[in-house]
Amino acid sequence: MGADPLKTDSSPWVARFAPLVKAGGCVLDVACGGGRHSRLFLDLGHPVVAMDKDISQAAMAQGAERIAADLEDGSPWPLMGRRFACVVVTNYLWRPLFPLLVDSLETDGVLIYETFALGNEAFGRPRNPDHLLGRGELLRLTAELNVVAYEDGIVGGHKVVQRLCAVNGPGPVALP
Repeated sequence: MGADPLKTDSSPWVARFAPLVKAGGCVLDVACGGGRHSRLFLDLGHPVVAMDKDISQAAMAQGAERIAADLEDGSPWPLMGRRFACVVVTNYLWRPLFPLLVDSLETDGVLIYETFALGNEAFGRPRNPDHLLGRGELLRLTAELNVVAYEDGIVGGHKVVQRLCAVNGPGPVALP
């Protein structure tokens, strides 16, 4: 019997909401790093676009369309006009990117986002406020979406995060 794709090294938050993504819908994994979430969605049968500044680290994203892009250097968004059933972002924050992420969602597309928040500096990196969400900031940055779930606080006693799952549509959404 094969391994359960939802029991991988992926974020439990991402794995929890992965079932909301329409079957066979294309997933965009932004700042994919080693590709752990790309692998999750590939294993669930989704085509995946894995994007990162250094795509060579995305060994786990074999089978994904890989795009090398520095999202912070002022270059144009490399996926202009493309829409996705899901956009997933973890451990990454570049505030100017939010309008593009939201615009990249199909109708009923799912945004799954999880990153560090103010207070994390007490536990370690990142400490720079440019890389930490303020209280409720993730909700404000995605205000036009239908929020399915949101958390803001200390996780596992060792980091402070905000995480959100939201849908580009009127809702309500059947929770997993």
